[in-house]
Amino acid sequence: MKTAAPGSPRLPKPPWLRVRLGSGEGFHRMAGLVRAQGLHTVCEEALCPNRGECWEHGRATIMILGQTCTRSCAFCGVGDRRPPPCDPAEPARVAEAVAAMGLDEVVLTSVTRDDLPDGGAALWAETIRRVRQAAPRMMVEVLVPDFGGDPAALEAVLRERPAVFGHNLEVVPSLYPAARPEADYGRSLGVLRRAHDAGLIVKTSLMLGLGERTDEIAAVLRDARAAGVEILFLGQYLQPTPAHLAVREYVTPEVFAAHRRTALAMGFGVVVSAPLVRSSYHAAEQTDYVRRRLGVSEAGSSPHGERG
Repeated sequence: MKTAAPGSPRLPKPPWLRVRLGSGEGFHRMAGLVRAQGLHTVCEEALCPNRGECWEHGRATIMILGQTCTRSCAFCGVGDRRPPPCDPAEPARVAEAVAAMGLDEVVLTSVTRDDLPDGGAALWAETIRRVRQAAPRMMVEVLVPDFGGDPAALEAVLRERPAVFGHNLEVVPSLYPAARPEADYGRSLGVLRRAHDAGLIVKTSLMLGLGERTDEIAAVLRDARAAGVEILFLGQYLQPTPAHLAVREYVTPEVFAAHRRTALAMGFGVVVSAPLVRSSYHAAEQTDYVRRRLGVSEAGSSPHGERG
């Protein structure tokens, strides 16, 4: 297995990381809808390697609160300049676009907005409500920031009962100072725990290949399960630009499969673990699991996140 020290030349990508660019009718239709509505997608902003596949199949992850983050995570391709004011028309515009896409499910995410008093929670809540009104049968998954640890801001989103509540731990704790210095591992665990305590289906993801040890990965998985996480995604970190953290290791598909077996043995309900997996990647096994947990069929009633 190849490794590289920080600052060394980029490692050559192994064959299992080759992806196909989108070019089909579905891809161009999705691109047109995104452009026409002036939307931002994490597919583009974070340079997701699965954009071609997902867009061709009519799947996109909509990014709200603009395209500029107030944090400077060293792994992330999203811009980190001073963000402009929020657009109050964004929730309605997102809802209109999502309804036009004719999707069964949608993922909503956002940049982190530490410049806002509530971290953008009010706009988050309104966007979920608007999407539900525009497409009542659509399954809404959210991937939220930590809102600076503000309980009231988090509660505003939890009250909207998304079908899946996601918040990413991203990396093992020892890598936080280098990878996400403005975040806090304990705070992120607290966000996941509060969502679980609110009765939601909770999801997190972890990037591998930054020099983490196997025992550190196992410790994070135990922490996530203890916080109530049911859905776990594991994927390979890919360096967006030479200015970002270097890849230390390209983890093989076999090792990802081993991590999946470990996580399932810990009691996770769904584990998607492979090099090209991203937290917003559409996985049929997650869809099936969530529908079973919520008691809805593919053509069933409005899939809100209420559970007994």
